[in-house]
Amino acid sequence: MEKKADKKLTRDYFQYQRKKTGIILILAVLVLASMYFALRSGVAEMTLYNLWETLLGRGSDTLKIVVWTIRLPRITAAVVAGAGLGVSGCIMQNNLKNPLASPSTLGVTSAAAFGANVAIIVLGGGSLQSSQSDSVFIMAPYMVTFCAFVSSMTAIAVILALSKLKAFHPNVMILAGVAISSLFGAGTTFLQYFAESHHVAAAVFWTFGNLGRATWNELSILASLLLISFFYFMLRSWDYNAMIGGEDSAQSLGVNTQRIRLGSMFFASVLISASVSFLGIISFIGLIAPQITRRLVGNDHRFLIPGSALMGALLLLVSDTAARTMLSPIILPVGVITSFLGAPIFLYILIKDYQTKM
Repeated sequence: MEKKADKKLTRDYFQYQRKKTGIILILAVLVLASMYFALRSGVAEMTLYNLWETLLGRGSDTLKIVVWTIRLPRITAAVVAGAGLGVSGCIMQNNLKNPLASPSTLGVTSAAAFGANVAIIVLGGGSLQSSQSDSVFIMAPYMVTFCAFVSSMTAIAVILALSKLKAFHPNVMILAGVAISSLFGAGTTFLQYFAESHHVAAAVFWTFGNLGRATWNELSILASLLLISFFYFMLRSWDYNAMIGGEDSAQSLGVNTQRIRLGSMFFASVLISASVSFLGIISFIGLIAPQITRRLVGNDHRFLIPGSALMGALLLLVSDTAARTMLSPIILPVGVITSFLGAPIFLYILIKDYQTKM
């Protein structure tokens, strides 16, 4: 009887693993299919043959510029940033034991916007050539990126400092994030109130998430941070599973919850800060990607972490493709699309959870 029970348990476990792995593979295929569709979508349409020839370096000069200079960097940015935001949101929600934890609710995006406003308004990093919106440009993009990164890391440093206080409950971190967000938001409003109109226009333009502003060098940095952070998160996946049962339960299993929480929040924060500072504010990806994935694969972080990364990449890739093609040749800010897409999905999840608890 015991052998039969053991065999059944083993069979059920492998069946569980196959099911979750299958979902991850489906998400990966969807990301690849979306990348292919995004490469072919836009004003300059191309056949599969033309696309293949261009990728091999044998296409026309026009198609080479379209693919290698315009579309491929945007697609790479969508995949890398979307994966980074998705997996960071997953880790934050686990560490803070709050499904509402995200870059926005922790004040990271507001802090980055404040840093960008300092660079553009105070340090003169942005300008406006005429009254046309397409004439708004950032004259010193690296200075703006640096200030946004420093500002967002400052907000994270405050959050991490508060998390070291034993009496500071993880759920209260969200309230601290709201306070930090309000503080940086007030600072941004103060700067814009006294700024000249062309500086305000450039500052507002920066806050619109734009995947086309990142260079290959910046994408290389972002991809490197993603790989390092993802490797760390996967190494800690069993520890995250143990932390689901609570602090005492995890500590009884030998998990140093304080050290893991600080390390995880640090890697997630660096990843988020880099994404926001390079690409601008992109809402809801870090919030809804883990929520959707959790309903597909459950709370096992061995599958939840890669699933959240793939879901984030898929959502941002689809959103950016929609932003480029909906009103073509006009390209909408991707942050607008993610908000339109994310808000209804998030409300639906909240309603479903409420109905389940009832």
